[in-house]
Amino acid sequence: MPRWASLWIYRLLLPVFLIIALPGWWLRMLRRGGIGTGLGERVGIHHRDRESEPCGAIHLHAVSVGEVMIALRLIRAWLRREPGQSFVLATGTATGHAVASSAGIDGLRVTYAPLDFRFAVRRYFDRFEPRRIVLVEGEAWPHLLIAARQRGMPVVLVNARMSPRSARRYRRFAALLRPWFSLLDGVAVQEPGDEVIWKLLGVDPANIHPTGSLKYDPDDAVPPHIRDEFGAMLGKFGEARRVVLAASTHTGEDAWIARAASQAADQVLIVTAPRHAERRDEVVVELRTAGFQPVLRSTMDAATVALPGTSVLVIDSTGELRDWTAYADVVVIGKSILATGGQNPVEAVLAGKPVVFGPHMENFEPLASAMVAAGGAIRVEDAASLTRAIRTTLDPVHARRQAAAASACLDRHRGAVDRVLDLLEAGNDRENRR
Repeated sequence: MPRWASLWIYRLLLPVFLIIALPGWWLRMLRRGGIGTGLGERVGIHHRDRESEPCGAIHLHAVSVGEVMIALRLIRAWLRREPGQSFVLATGTATGHAVASSAGIDGLRVTYAPLDFRFAVRRYFDRFEPRRIVLVEGEAWPHLLIAARQRGMPVVLVNARMSPRSARRYRRFAALLRPWFSLLDGVAVQEPGDEVIWKLLGVDPANIHPTGSLKYDPDDAVPPHIRDEFGAMLGKFGEARRVVLAASTHTGEDAWIARAASQAADQVLIVTAPRHAERRDEVVVELRTAGFQPVLRSTMDAATVALPGTSVLVIDSTGELRDWTAYADVVVIGKSILATGGQNPVEAVLAGKPVVFGPHMENFEPLASAMVAAGGAIRVEDAASLTRAIRTTLDPVHARRQAAAASACLDRHRGAVDRVLDLLEAGNDRENRR
């Protein structure tokens, strides 16, 4: 299909999509307290509040918190190679913006990514004059790609991820998508087998590079920090208790995991970290209905007295999950039991913790299956098997053996950050020769 035809169809469908998606987006923003946040920047209105704001910088686009964490890791590694380099990190959510803003990286400006309207993208480019654009995992929007090509800005997609469900959907619309994806100057894929779908979508095979996953690269990974305040909080529940951490849970999973964990052994403390902190009230009701006494992390301080044995600590904060893994004896991965897709198990693996997850880890295949096959994770199907898995992983000898097997599964991704930087630097060399 000619590019003009696919673009005409896209421009016709974009308003329809926005009308359909707007109520859900509005509701999510209302729940998360980010409604209206960054609206001006999303439509390309930027205040020139500092003369030193970087123009001609390298721009990275990352939407979710997970993608922002990948972008920050890449920026830190890039700065070790090129000290003084300026970066702009464009995020899609208020939470991602907050995480990026608190990263404390010199030379980094954080903004909101423009909505994919021609006027918003044009204003964004006029304001910042990016030298090149790095997209993290996705966000390859047509108007952004077209405007970048018109202005001679190279665009590279890194840590390119395609779940089986997305691949099926993209194959169905390959003719429509091919004119846009062909504009990408480079695609760094996580797995060699991923090359096939990107070729089908029109990316030049010479521009597709299997680099491994930036999420899974154990080199230079940021370990969890030991925070005295976390230890003090856990001490309120009893010093001898073993911690089962339910990480990035979705609706219904908090009580489900808590019930299974409470039956696994005596003296178990359940710490549950909802994927979205704004679910705190829902989680509290869910846990109380199941017979637990939930305590919100946000309400605990030095004056908090000893807490009853049936309590569950609810982590209703953002950006702390990695550090909480340091205190876990076993980590149960959320969105894998009563929801689909799963969440990233790698932070727990890098922390040396045994991992348990449910049947739905579609977004993290083939790593999840490789971990199970190697004895580096336990996959459960129901509450009874979850209870057994937690009981098994609470054994220190088994926990160490399982954690070591999981860590070995990450070895083939070792060096992914350096490989991606080599790819991006090669692009810089080509630019300089023009």
